[in-house]
Amino acid sequence: MDRIYLDYAATTPALPEVIAGMLPYFKDNYGNPSSIHSFGQEAKAAIDSSREKIAKSIGAKAEEIVFTSGGTESDNFALEGVAFKNQEKGNHIIVSKIEHHAVLECAEFLGKHGFEVTTLPVDRFGVVNPEDLKKVLTDKTILVSIMHANNEIGTIQPIAELSKIAKEKGIYFHTDAVQSFGHLPINVDKLGIDLLSLSGHKFYGPKGIGALYIKKGTRMVPFLHGGGQERNRRASTENVPGIVGMGIASEIVHLNLTDEINRETVLRDKLINAILKNIPDTILNGHPTERLPNNANFSIKYIEGESILLNLDMLGIAGSSGSACTSGSLDPSHVLLSIGLPHEIAHGSLRLTLGRFTEEKEIDYVIENLPPIVEKLRAMSPIYKKES
Repeated sequence: MDRIYLDYAATTPALPEVIAGMLPYFKDNYGNPSSIHSFGQEAKAAIDSSREKIAKSIGAKAEEIVFTSGGTESDNFALEGVAFKNQEKGNHIIVSKIEHHAVLECAEFLGKHGFEVTTLPVDRFGVVNPEDLKKVLTDKTILVSIMHANNEIGTIQPIAELSKIAKEKGIYFHTDAVQSFGHLPINVDKLGIDLLSLSGHKFYGPKGIGALYIKKGTRMVPFLHGGGQERNRRASTENVPGIVGMGIASEIVHLNLTDEINRETVLRDKLINAILKNIPDTILNGHPTERLPNNANFSIKYIEGESILLNLDMLGIAGSSGSACTSGSLDPSHVLLSIGLPHEIAHGSLRLTLGRFTEEKEIDYVIENLPPIVEKLRAMSPIYKKES
């Protein structure tokens, strides 16, 4: 069995078509898009084409897409851009407890610069209750940011319902769709949102490129200063190869999106059901049905997630214990703590995320080999021996 990659939530391999499409913009079509000569205009045309592709994939207009360096910048741009432009209206921002750190730490930053931040709780499945949102809205609220689907536990939020509550009060709504794009159909009008974050390397594009959807009429301050790129909203010479690659990837992942959703869901459910059946004292984290089609997240009691990952890796299986952005931290996941898991159980988390290259035989291999690993580790665990 070759190495098995089940960490698609952390990053995805760039598709061959993406790499091939990017190469000319390193070698032949290398012009600066701001230049008026033919080299520059070829690069500008490539950017315009990619902008159209990404806009089409979410039901937006091309001029509503701003290219960034990735999901983190898009999240920061959304929060800071709205906050600093709309201070005369209010200073209140609302986020959820299980947002990505790119949102949470940006909100914390704004909290130190004159803004009031409210953090909404979630239930045991990781879902934000719309009634909780209604309760915390004030006449000073200017922005709500709730992620479309959680990067760790895969729970899908009721974004359309939540955004409607905000829109009725004239409040901007942002959603981080970094994990959901390419795994769920997305239409910005149906979701009722003003801002949406994307990251190219999460859907088989290159790293270092992202996008922010900004609905026409949304009041924002520029995020970077120094040039007129991206309609004066984000200065800096554009990453033309990255933008081209992201555009190609967005087209490809949406060609047969429904079929791929169904395929991944079948494999995901096979994995979940087998692990819950074959490994006692194991919990499925996240919503049982309203979850990303490629996400399986477990808490396996009495052992640490890092130990499981190391043993899986020795068998050629790559997984994770949570967000790749915090994999070096010894603290348990803030997401798992927010859904009510105690520290000792949260430490035993395992996230396995599937993608378009995942095969059933690979899932079978994991199902066969994970239970013996858990049994071996539990045999060495003083906690397990004490409680069993």
